[in-house]
Amino acid sequence: MACTRIVGSDDDSRTSDVSARATCPVGIVRLHLRRTVLGEYSIASTLARFRKSWKAYVVQSAIAGATTFLILLFLNFEDAIVIAALGASAFIVFCRPFDLTSRAQNVIGGHTIGLVIGSLCALIPQISPVATLGWYALAVGFSSLLMVVLYMQHPPAAATALGVAMRGPSEDTVVAIFTITLVLALVHLSIKHRLRNLF
Repeated sequence: MACTRIVGSDDDSRTSDVSARATCPVGIVRLHLRRTVLGEYSIASTLARFRKSWKAYVVQSAIAGATTFLILLFLNFEDAIVIAALGASAFIVFCRPFDLTSRAQNVIGGHTIGLVIGSLCALIPQISPVATLGWYALAVGFSSLLMVVLYMQHPPAAATALGVAMRGPSEDTVVAIFTITLVLALVHLSIKHRLRNLF
């Protein structure tokens, strides 16, 4: 959709420019991007946010890292794909502790759904490269659907479904998923009253 500019006096021209920017889709996008980049994501704004809540930022990020470190001490790194997905769960649990997706039932339930759907898709015969990619995509899509329907939304769990579908289920994978989710849920529940949403 093109935006027209009314030609007239200087005052009329300036007024029409502002009006055009306010009603033109391209102008609206440009104004939004300018305000976002120069405002919320500017260096000054970032420093101001950090100065205001630096203790919470540092402490909660450190808890996420320390919890992940302790978990990794007891896991098999052959399940790196799944472990990486669960690392994203640590971010959500400790940086957005009061979000719906950070609840224990969402963390444990979401990854359980991802594990089950990924395992089922991995068991389907891979008759061609294109079909294989289709089953991988189905693992993500169907696990996402079940999480939303069952009210167990947890975005990193979709990556668990993909990782399990690609690598196949194993005892080590099951142990890794349940170990990480249970530890994250327990730590979250025990210190939630001391945490805050960081963004």
